[in-house]
Amino acid sequence: MDVATLSRMQFAFTAAFHFLFPPLSIGLGLILVVMEGMYLRTRDPLYHRMARFWVKVFGLVFAIGVASGIVLEFQFGTNWSTYSRFVGDVFGSALAAEGIFAFFLESGFLAILLFGWNRVSDRVHFFATCMVALGAHFSAVWIIVANSWQQTPSGYHIVDSATGPRAEITDFWAVVFNPSSIQRLSHTVSAAWQSGAFLVLSVGAFYLLRRRHEDFAAASMKIALAVALVASLLQLATGHWSAVGVAEHQPAKLAAFEAHYPESAPADMYVVGWVDQGQEEVRFGLKMPGMLSYLIHFDASADVPGLRAFSPDDRPPVNVVFQTYHLMVAIGMALITLSVVSLIYLWRGRLFETRWLLRVLVAAVVLPLAAAQLGWISAEVGRQPWVVYNLLRTVDAYSPTVGAAEVTTSLALFGAVYALLAAVFLFLLDMKIRTGPVEHAVTAEGQRA
Repeated sequence: MDVATLSRMQFAFTAAFHFLFPPLSIGLGLILVVMEGMYLRTRDPLYHRMARFWVKVFGLVFAIGVASGIVLEFQFGTNWSTYSRFVGDVFGSALAAEGIFAFFLESGFLAILLFGWNRVSDRVHFFATCMVALGAHFSAVWIIVANSWQQTPSGYHIVDSATGPRAEITDFWAVVFNPSSIQRLSHTVSAAWQSGAFLVLSVGAFYLLRRRHEDFAAASMKIALAVALVASLLQLATGHWSAVGVAEHQPAKLAAFEAHYPESAPADMYVVGWVDQGQEEVRFGLKMPGMLSYLIHFDASADVPGLRAFSPDDRPPVNVVFQTYHLMVAIGMALITLSVVSLIYLWRGRLFETRWLLRVLVAAVVLPLAAAQLGWISAEVGRQPWVVYNLLRTVDAYSPTVGAAEVTTSLALFGAVYALLAAVFLFLLDMKIRTGPVEHAVTAEGQRA
C-alpha cells in the first residue's frame, strides 16, 4: 500500500477516534449550564446532584478528548509536511486562535468546575461552568473554520517560496467567514448538543429501568429531552443549509451525495441504493424524483450538475460518499422521530414507565455519534481528490521523506494505544454510571456544605 493511502488511513483512524469526544463535551457543557442554572434559580438540591454527577462525566470525556486530539496536530508535520507548508499560514492561524481563545479558556476554568464545589460560591462556580462550556464551543469554532477553509478557500493568495507555493492570508476575516464556515459550524454544534443530550437520556433511562435514582433520572431526562428535540430539528435545518452551500461551492460532492451522473439534469433524491460506479448508475434504488432539485432550487425540474460534468480524476469515491451520507440522513430522521415520540410520552405522563421506549433510549446513545462520524466521512471523502479544494490534491500533500513501513508501524501502535484508551474510558464511564449520583449536603441558604 502506498504512503499516501497509509497516511490517510492513519489520520482517518485517529481523527475518528478523537471526534467521539468533542461532541460529547460540547453537548454536556450546554446541559451543565442548564442544570446549574436551574439550581441557582430554584435551590432544589436535586439539580445540585445532577450537576455534580455530570461534571464528573464531563471531566472524563474532556481528558480522553485532549489525549487523543494532540496526536492529530503532530501528524500534520510528520505525515503531511507538504500540506502543512502549503496551508501553514492559514491553518496555523486558526489553530493558534483555538489555543488562545478556546483551550486556555476551557482548561483555565476546568479546575474550578471540577474541584471548586466547596471552595467558591455558587455563582462563581456557575460562571466557571459557563466559561468551560463557552470554551468548548469556541474550540469547535476554530477547528471548523480551519476545516471549512479547506472546503471553500477564501481570503488568501498563493505565493512562491523556497520550498514551493503556499497559501498566505490576505484577509483574516474572509478566512474565518469563508463560504461554508457558518453552515458547517451550525451543523456541527447542533450535532454536539444532540450527542450530549442522548448521553444524558441514555443514562437516565438506564437508571429508570433499574429502578435506581428515579427522581434524578426523570429530572435529567426532561432537560436532555428538550435539548435533544431542539438539536434534532436544528440538525434538519442546518443540514439543508449546508447542502445548499455544497451545491454552490462543491457541486461534485453534491452529485456524489445522490450519485447524480447526468452532466446537467433534474436530480432525484434516494432513500436507499447501491452505486455501480462502473455502469454509473444506482442499483436497487428507492428514490423521490426531482427532490434534490426541489430542495436546492425549489423547482423539481431545475438542472443540477452531475458527475459527468467533471473529469473522472476530479470525482470523489461515489459509493462511499453516497452510503455514508444516506446513513447519516437516516439516523438524523430516526433521532427526530425518537425525540418527538419521547416528548409525546412525557406529555402524557408515560415516558418513565414505558420500558420499551426506555430501552430504545439507552441504546440510542450511539446514534448521534455514529451520525457525526458518517457525516464527517461523507464531507471529507466527498472533497476528494482535493485536500484543499481545487488547490492541492491529497496525493501531493503527504510527507515525501516518510516511508510506508514507518506509517504502518505507527498506525499499528496508534491502534494499540487507542484501544487501551477506549477500554479505560469505557471502564471509568461504566464505573461512574454504576456508582451513580452521590448525595451532597446543601445548607438552607443554598450554599454547598
